[in-house]
Amino acid sequence: MARPRLSVVIASTRPHRIGHHVADWVTRQVPDGFDLTVHDLREWALPLLDEPEQPSTGIYTHELTRRWSAAMRATDALVLVMPEYNRGYNAALKNAIDYLYAEWEGLPVGCVGYGWYGASYAKDALRQTLERVKMTVVDGPGLRFEHTLSQDGQVDAAAEDDAALAAMFAELHASARTPLDR
Repeated sequence: MARPRLSVVIASTRPHRIGHHVADWVTRQVPDGFDLTVHDLREWALPLLDEPEQPSTGIYTHELTRRWSAAMRATDALVLVMPEYNRGYNAALKNAIDYLYAEWEGLPVGCVGYGWYGASYAKDALRQTLERVKMTVVDGPGLRFEHTLSQDGQVDAAAEDDAALAAMFAELHASARTPLDR
């Protein structure tokens, strides 16, 4: 039986971001039971939603949108590595979600947040959007500045963060889509 395909999305696109350091911490702990792909929204460079049709139609005019759709359709479970900006999640992540619709249905997603409060506010706000597009939300850890994360991206995760990450991976593995679900 094929292993579930896990995609980790780095949500921050800022020039001096630290999301890639958090993503490195996440990807180093991915269990052997997954095939891993990392998607960096900065590299994807999705313009502000510019498709002429509504995403719910599944009619995509632009090649970049078709590639983003294919990448997410090829995903069985998803991890979003996301910052918290002003108690919300970042615009690039919202845009990446809004680009698609049917691709999200039934996809299990874990959110690994980082910020002053472990991205708790951003994760709460994002949950509403993820549930609206029919994703299955799995709890994930939140790294906090000056506690488990430095301003330059050095992760010093606490035991409970490692345990929360392991639990998130276990739940994602158990609920991963199968080829019949896609």
